[in-house]
Amino acid sequence: MTHRFDSVQIVREGLKDVHYLADDGIAGVVFLADRLAKPVLVEGPAGTGKTQLAKSVADFLGARLIRLQCYEGLDESKALYEWNYKKQLLRIQADRKSDSWEDVHDDIFGEDFLLTRPLLEAITSEDPVVLLIDEVDRVEVETEALLLEILSEYQVSIPELGTIQAKQIPLVFLTSNNTRELSEALKRRCLFLHVDYPDMEREKEIVLTRVEGITENLADQIARIVRSIRQLDLKKAPSVSETIDWARTLVLLGIEHIEAEQAKETLHILLKYQTDIAKAAKELSIEK
Repeated sequence: MTHRFDSVQIVREGLKDVHYLADDGIAGVVFLADRLAKPVLVEGPAGTGKTQLAKSVADFLGARLIRLQCYEGLDESKALYEWNYKKQLLRIQADRKSDSWEDVHDDIFGEDFLLTRPLLEAITSEDPVVLLIDEVDRVEVETEALLLEILSEYQVSIPELGTIQAKQIPLVFLTSNNTRELSEALKRRCLFLHVDYPDMEREKEIVLTRVEGITENLADQIARIVRSIRQLDLKKAPSVSETIDWARTLVLLGIEHIEAEQAKETLHILLKYQTDIAKAAKELSIEK
């Protein structure tokens, strides 16, 4: 089996080249996922870069990203496969004079009539694939069973066709915001990675990397203010992506040094609840 990465350092440098700043812990888990052919379960607060990690790995590898967005009510027809009923009906109508129903039956349940969904698409693709199963904690416990065969054996069992084996083993990332506890069976099949908010220096580096035209001084101020705001009792702490949006806003406004009033006027970019904005504005007034 050909491995994608030669070392942890190569993973870290490759992700940096596509503007994802990974520490050795993150890079190490991605490296092991490739070597052990195991999925990665990425947990942590919303907006800390869990989804972006999968996207960045795909960019780094030049691989196709296949995304399954999870939601309540997701079933196998949306996750695995379903039959093309319209095409089957047309085939039956075309052969309605046939004396052999078995021939028609075998025909309409062939691969030509199969509609692949993200999970099946990922393992039947002949090209390199990164499979992202996003917000897996949103599905019901019963729906997790759909994932177990793929995540352990990289195969899908279809009653009419039999077992379809993977043509290549994709890199698989599952993300979770911890809205519910995942099953032990699912966790057991995965490597675990917790992605939290970055420390101040790393967030500053992320802003410098992702925001064009920003000065080191402004990036430093942004990282310090965001850190102080996250320490407040908020309904939703600002995510890294919101920090980046705020930084881009300040650059567009031509702000080089953040004053308290300027910060308060743009807090709606960073925070999404009025109660949080009020708390942050009060904090900024005190710091002034």
